[in-house]
This record gives sequence, C-alpha cells and structure tokens, in this order.
Amino acid sequence: MTKQELRKIYKEKRHALSVHDIEKFNDLILIHFQKSELPFVNCVHTYLASLKQAEPDTAKIIRFLEFKNPSLKIVIPKVDIHSENMSHYLFDKEMELIENIFGIDEPKEGERVLEMEIDMILIPLLAFDKRGYRVGYGKGYYDKFLSKCRPGAIKFGLSFFDPVDEIVDINSFDIPLNFCVTPHQLYTF
Repeated sequence: MTKQELRKIYKEKRHALSVHDIEKFNDLILIHFQKSELPFVNCVHTYLASLKQAEPDTAKIIRFLEFKNPSLKIVIPKVDIHSENMSHYLFDKEMELIENIFGIDEPKEGERVLEMEIDMILIPLLAFDKRGYRVGYGKGYYDKFLSKCRPGAIKFGLSFFDPVDEIVDINSFDIPLNFCVTPHQLYTF
C-alpha cells in the first residue's frame, strides 16, 4: 500500500481504540521495549505523545531509561511550520510547554541540543513495514531531522499495530528504523 492509503487506514484504526486499549497497549509496549538489548544511551530524543492523535505514550519508556541512567538527557522537539524543520530542546520538568498548530505540546524556549548529540530517537509513526520503513504524518519533519543525526543514532519506532508487508512508495530520503516495538513484539531491522 502507499503512504497515503496507510495514513488514512491507521489514523482510523488509532481513533477506534478505546482508552482502555491504549493504556493496555502502552503497558505492553513498555514490556517489549524493556526486552531490547540497547547500548547505554546518554541522550534520548522523544516526542510528547498527543492524546488527540492517540499516539503511543513515551513517558513510561523515558522513566525506564532514566532508571538505567539517572543522568540521561531528554530532548524534545519544536517544529517550525515555515521551514518544516525541527529544533531540539533539553527537557526540564519546569519548562513551559505550549500547544502547536498540530495539537502537540512543545517547549516555548529552552536549551538547544544539536542533532549529533542524540544517541536514540523515539519516533512517532502511523504505520511501518517489515523492512523498517515508516509512515509518518506526511510533513517530513522526522525525515529531515533523522538525516542530520549521527549515523549510529538508534531510531526506535513505537506502534500500536504490527507491520504491513511493504510500503510501496518509499523515497530515497526515507530512513528506516533500527527497531519498532508494538504491544505484540519488538521488531529489529
């Protein structure tokens, strides 16, 4: 299927999930994430999950990573709709968050972090395939961001659903995931 077809199908599938299903799936995702054999990371980039979009929540995963490394740096994105790029800020529990035009919380201001400093990225997605390619929301923010990250940065997708066989309209600039975790299992690519 094409990215456009998958976006439509998986947005509908997500919005059909009950609050109970989402909570259960988030717990199962955490269990499978904990089974991954990841190297020690000092800096993790994460999206702040949108309840409106019924996205997998990253909060429990971040707490698990902080348990493993109490000095972990957590970085969150801020989008620039005009340039279609993201900037990245060190997360601070005291920082002021504002809702952007997509309904996603992002930092109003803060300490910037360069892409090359990031060890692992938790990536939002709507669907992914068995080769590790993902379908995002179609704006290209993460594709541009991932192209600026160091080659060894771990790209980790989170999904409530298992992979499709193949996304047929992959572009040369699409960067595959290293891992994707679902409520059913951890996929390695």
